[in-house]
Amino acid sequence: MTTQAYDKQVASDIIASFDARPEMLVQILRVFVDRFGWITDDAIRQLASELNLSRADVHGVVSYYHDFRTSPPGKHVVKICEAEACQSMGSRELSEHAQESLGLGMHESNDDVTLEPVYCLGNCACSPAIMVDGKTFGRVNADRFDEIVATMNEAR
Repeated sequence: MTTQAYDKQVASDIIASFDARPEMLVQILRVFVDRFGWITDDAIRQLASELNLSRADVHGVVSYYHDFRTSPPGKHVVKICEAEACQSMGSRELSEHAQESLGLGMHESNDDVTLEPVYCLGNCACSPAIMVDGKTFGRVNADRFDEIVATMNEAR
């Protein structure tokens, strides 16, 4: 995952690209996460100011959606589908294995990896599915998970 440090001018340019419309907050936040990796307290203050919203309004949206993290992610983001189709094909067991092998709980990070649940990757026919740094993998069992993680670490 390649991100840049929070930059107030870049953030202002992003907000302006949405015409500073408060109803575009979710879309703006999505771009912030893509660009900066996470939503900082400074970003919340700036968004509130430039969109004429309260900080509580912005924080409420940030905390509601699981994709808007408020702490820096690891170098890699691993998402495991927890939706019904994937659960029926073993994603609960896969999640347990991932947490054990990575030494992380869901929604936790270290410098190398962030582990997150996701509630549908649109890959139901190939359940259980995971996403690593934006790339989706299907029919993932514990062994395949370990292979994918090993490859992810070798790619650095």
